[in-house]
Amino acid sequence: MHEPAAHPSPEPDGPRAAERRLPEPRLLSGVYGLVLASALAAALDSPDEQTSPGSDALWVLLTAVAAAAAHGYAHVLSHRMSAEPGGLVAGLRAMIAEWPVVAAAVPTVVLLLLAVPDWWTEASAVEVALVVNTLILAGWGMWTARRAGRTWPASLRAGAGDMLIGLVIIGANAVIK
Repeated sequence: MHEPAAHPSPEPDGPRAAERRLPEPRLLSGVYGLVLASALAAALDSPDEQTSPGSDALWVLLTAVAAAAAHGYAHVLSHRMSAEPGGLVAGLRAMIAEWPVVAAAVPTVVLLLLAVPDWWTEASAVEVALVVNTLILAGWGMWTARRAGRTWPASLRAGAGDMLIGLVIIGANAVIK
Protein backbone atom coordinates (compact mmCIF):
# COMPACT_ATOMS: atom_id res chain seq x y z
CA MET A 1 0.00 0.00 0.00
CA HIS A 2 1.26 3.43 -0.89
CA GLU A 3 1.62 5.88 1.98
CA PRO A 4 1.04 9.54 1.25
CA ALA A 5 4.09 11.76 1.40
CA ALA A 6 4.36 13.75 4.56
CA HIS A 7 3.48 17.37 3.92
CA PRO A 8 4.19 20.01 6.44
CA SER A 9 1.08 21.35 8.06
CA PRO A 10 0.11 24.83 6.98
CA GLU A 11 1.66 27.59 9.05
CA PRO A 12 -0.75 29.68 11.10
CA ASP A 13 -0.98 33.36 10.34
CA GLY A 14 1.48 35.35 12.39
CA PRO A 15 4.70 34.36 14.07
CA ARG A 16 5.42 30.72 14.74
CA ALA A 17 5.00 29.55 18.27
CA ALA A 18 8.72 28.84 18.49
CA GLU A 19 9.52 32.41 17.48
CA ARG A 20 7.20 33.97 20.02
CA ARG A 21 8.99 35.14 23.08
CA LEU A 22 7.53 36.33 26.28
CA PRO A 23 8.40 39.91 27.19
CA GLU A 24 11.62 40.04 29.13
CA PRO A 25 11.14 40.59 32.84
CA ARG A 26 13.68 43.43 32.59
CA LEU A 27 11.36 45.35 30.30
CA LEU A 28 8.35 44.73 32.49
CA SER A 29 10.28 45.84 35.57
CA GLY A 30 11.39 48.93 33.67
CA VAL A 31 7.80 49.90 33.00
CA TYR A 32 7.02 49.43 36.69
CA GLY A 33 10.02 51.59 37.64
CA LEU A 34 9.01 54.38 35.27
CA VAL A 35 5.47 54.48 36.60
CA LEU A 36 6.76 54.45 40.17
CA ALA A 37 9.26 57.27 39.53
CA SER A 38 6.70 59.39 37.68
CA ALA A 39 4.03 59.06 40.33
CA LEU A 40 6.46 59.72 43.15
CA ALA A 41 8.03 62.77 41.49
CA ALA A 42 4.59 64.21 40.82
CA ALA A 43 3.51 63.59 44.41
CA LEU A 44 6.68 65.06 45.94
CA ASP A 45 6.44 68.28 43.92
CA SER A 46 3.94 70.23 45.97
CA PRO A 47 3.33 73.91 45.21
CA ASP A 48 2.62 74.62 48.89
CA GLU A 49 6.06 73.64 50.17
CA GLN A 50 9.59 74.86 49.70
CA THR A 51 11.26 73.20 46.74
CA SER A 52 13.89 70.57 47.43
CA PRO A 53 14.69 68.77 44.16
CA GLY A 54 17.76 67.06 45.65
CA SER A 55 15.69 65.57 48.45
CA ASP A 56 12.97 64.56 45.99
CA ALA A 57 15.56 62.90 43.73
CA LEU A 58 16.88 60.96 46.72
CA TRP A 59 13.35 59.85 47.65
CA VAL A 60 12.66 58.69 44.10
CA LEU A 61 15.91 56.70 44.05
CA LEU A 62 15.43 55.20 47.53
CA THR A 63 11.84 54.25 46.75
CA ALA A 64 12.92 52.53 43.53
CA VAL A 65 15.62 50.61 45.41
CA ALA A 66 13.14 49.63 48.14
CA ALA A 67 10.55 48.54 45.57
CA ALA A 68 13.13 46.48 43.67
CA ALA A 69 14.34 44.85 46.89
CA ALA A 70 10.77 44.12 47.98
CA HIS A 71 9.89 42.59 44.62
CA GLY A 72 13.05 40.50 44.65
CA TYR A 73 12.36 39.42 48.21
CA ALA A 74 8.85 38.36 47.17
CA HIS A 75 10.52 36.02 44.67
CA VAL A 76 12.71 34.69 47.48
CA LEU A 77 9.62 33.99 49.57
CA SER A 78 7.88 32.26 46.67
CA HIS A 79 10.94 30.02 46.28
CA ARG A 80 10.77 29.11 49.96
CA MET A 81 7.02 28.55 49.87
CA SER A 82 7.33 26.22 46.88
CA ALA A 83 10.16 24.34 48.60
CA GLU A 84 12.45 24.89 45.64
CA PRO A 85 16.14 24.69 46.48
CA GLY A 86 18.23 27.78 46.05
CA GLY A 87 18.81 29.43 49.36
CA LEU A 88 20.65 32.67 49.82
CA VAL A 89 22.34 32.75 46.40
CA ALA A 90 19.04 32.33 44.54
CA GLY A 91 17.50 34.99 46.74
CA LEU A 92 20.25 37.48 46.05
CA ARG A 93 20.02 36.76 42.33
CA ALA A 94 16.28 37.40 42.44
CA MET A 95 16.82 40.72 44.20
CA ILE A 96 19.60 41.82 41.85
CA ALA A 97 17.45 40.85 38.86
CA GLU A 98 15.14 43.72 39.78
CA TRP A 99 17.76 46.33 38.79
CA PRO A 100 15.56 47.61 35.92
CA VAL A 101 13.16 49.14 38.46
CA VAL A 102 16.01 51.29 39.77
CA ALA A 103 17.45 51.98 36.30
CA ALA A 104 14.07 53.20 35.08
CA ALA A 105 14.02 55.81 37.86
CA VAL A 106 17.36 57.28 36.76
CA PRO A 107 15.97 59.75 34.17
CA THR A 108 13.65 61.21 36.80
CA VAL A 109 16.47 61.41 39.35
CA VAL A 110 18.81 63.11 36.86
CA LEU A 111 16.17 65.65 35.82
CA LEU A 112 15.42 66.49 39.45
CA LEU A 113 19.13 66.84 40.21
CA LEU A 114 19.44 69.32 37.32
CA ALA A 115 17.09 71.58 39.29
CA VAL A 116 19.39 71.63 42.34
CA PRO A 117 21.75 74.33 40.98
CA ASP A 118 18.74 76.43 39.90
CA TRP A 119 19.19 75.65 36.21
CA TRP A 120 15.44 75.31 36.18
CA THR A 121 12.64 74.96 38.69
CA GLU A 122 11.69 71.73 40.40
CA ALA A 123 8.23 72.00 38.85
CA SER A 124 9.78 72.21 35.38
CA ALA A 125 12.02 69.24 36.13
CA VAL A 126 9.00 67.19 37.21
CA GLU A 127 6.99 68.22 34.12
CA VAL A 128 9.87 67.27 31.80
CA ALA A 129 10.39 63.99 33.70
CA LEU A 130 6.71 63.11 33.32
CA VAL A 131 6.82 63.74 29.56
CA VAL A 132 10.13 61.87 29.11
CA ASN A 133 8.89 58.92 31.17
CA THR A 134 5.64 58.83 29.20
CA LEU A 135 7.57 58.68 25.92
CA ILE A 136 9.84 55.95 27.31
CA LEU A 137 6.74 54.02 28.45
CA ALA A 138 5.38 54.17 24.90
CA GLY A 139 8.66 52.99 23.43
CA TRP A 140 9.09 50.17 25.93
CA GLY A 141 5.51 49.02 25.47
CA MET A 142 6.00 48.85 21.73
CA TRP A 143 9.41 47.19 22.01
CA THR A 144 8.15 44.60 24.49
CA ALA A 145 5.27 43.70 22.19
CA ARG A 146 7.58 43.39 19.20
CA ARG A 147 9.94 41.14 21.17
CA ALA A 148 6.94 38.99 22.07
CA GLY A 149 6.28 38.50 18.35
CA ARG A 150 3.36 40.88 17.96
CA THR A 151 2.63 42.65 14.70
CA TRP A 152 3.43 46.33 14.25
CA PRO A 153 -0.21 47.44 14.69
CA ALA A 154 -0.50 45.37 17.89
CA SER A 155 2.84 46.73 19.12
CA LEU A 156 1.74 50.30 18.48
CA ARG A 157 -1.43 49.64 20.46
CA ALA A 158 0.64 48.22 23.31
CA GLY A 159 2.87 51.30 23.25
CA ALA A 160 -0.17 53.56 23.25
CA GLY A 161 -1.59 51.63 26.20
CA ASP A 162 1.60 52.07 28.19
CA MET A 163 1.74 55.72 27.17
CA LEU A 164 -1.78 56.12 28.51
CA ILE A 165 -0.49 55.24 31.99
CA GLY A 166 1.96 58.14 31.77
CA LEU A 167 -0.76 60.45 30.49
CA VAL A 168 -2.98 59.51 33.42
CA ILE A 169 -0.16 60.47 35.81
CA ILE A 170 0.34 63.76 33.97
CA GLY A 171 -3.41 64.44 34.12
CA ALA A 172 -3.62 63.56 37.79
CA ASN A 173 -0.65 65.82 38.50
CA ALA A 174 -2.38 68.72 36.73
CA VAL A 175 -5.72 68.15 38.48
CA ILE A 176 -4.37 67.54 41.98
CA LYS A 177 -2.12 70.59 41.94
